[in-house]
Amino acid sequence: MAKERFVETYSQGVTNIRKIIVDTETGVNYVLMSSNKTSGCGVTVLLDRDGKPVITPVTPGM
Repeated sequence: MAKERFVETYSQGVTNIRKIIVDTETGVNYVLMSSNKTSGCGVTVLLDRDGKPVITPVTPGM
């Protein structure tokens, strides 16, 4: 089975959804947010307090 490119590492909410998704090749973290299931959603890079992307160390088989 092929390794998944993106993995969900955090999820909160049923109607107001917040998820953190990690790119397993680069380690870059993304935030996915939706105010409800019918109005769409948004995705953006998760930034630290200095405005730099949050990077999760990538390990084989993550």
